[in-house]
Amino acid sequence: KKKKKKKKGGDGDAAAAAAEEEAPKAEEPKMSEGEKQSILDAAVAAAKPFSELDTAVTAATKAEFGDYQCNAAMSLAKNVGMSPRDCAAKIVEGLRPYIADFMDEPEIAGPGFINLRFKEEYLANAVKSMSEDAGPGGRLALPPVSNKQKIVIDFSSPNIAKEMHVGHLRSTIIGDTLANVLTFAGHDVVRLNHIGDWGTQFGMLVEHLRDEYPAALNKETSSDVDLGDLVQLYKAAKKRFDDDDDFKARAREGVVKLQAGD
Repeated sequence: KKKKKKKKGGDGDAAAAAAEEEAPKAEEPKMSEGEKQSILDAAVAAAKPFSELDTAVTAATKAEFGDYQCNAAMSLAKNVGMSPRDCAAKIVEGLRPYIADFMDEPEIAGPGFINLRFKEEYLANAVKSMSEDAGPGGRLALPPVSNKQKIVIDFSSPNIAKEMHVGHLRSTIIGDTLANVLTFAGHDVVRLNHIGDWGTQFGMLVEHLRDEYPAALNKETSSDVDLGDLVQLYKAAKKRFDDDDDFKARAREGVVKLQAGD
């Protein structure tokens, strides 16, 4: 009897389960486009400030990808609750009005990469304008900067108490190039060339020359004197400075006289 009751109860449970399966399931409410946009706007407002680095715009890795590519959608998608491709489409939608004059329609490739390509007509016109403004005093059709600044560039700056070397050449070329670029851009550039140390180092070299090569310090005879290796002269002067207190005092006094115009 007990077994029969258990079996009867089991049939009732099975019937109830079957009835539940046959009953229509309630549909989950779907979000409207307005609700999705509200969530997106709230996420954007709460997000950290969007910097230039976050734009992830780089030169295209392959020619078939265009001229530039934007990978921002890949990192933004999760934060705004969208798929990378949908996020890329949203970026293109906002970007389109700003680039329509000089770029083809952006292409969304793969999971959400945005490929950007200049219009051939725009490039042709740009090259034509540059060629027409390439003569003496021309600017290659580039306007000067709107926020002109005064920029000081200290370059070359050899220590004239020592012999010059290739390191000074490197600094001179880089500094002169930077100065030329900034000047062309429209900035007020000051080229600063600190030509040496007027301190004790220079004073001890002068005093050493006064003792060993006095003719080198005379304007009338200086051109007749071959000083040879300035580095060796400097080393000899430094040794005297370390070993001879009288020479050390003379070197320091010599700096004072030199700075005073003597």
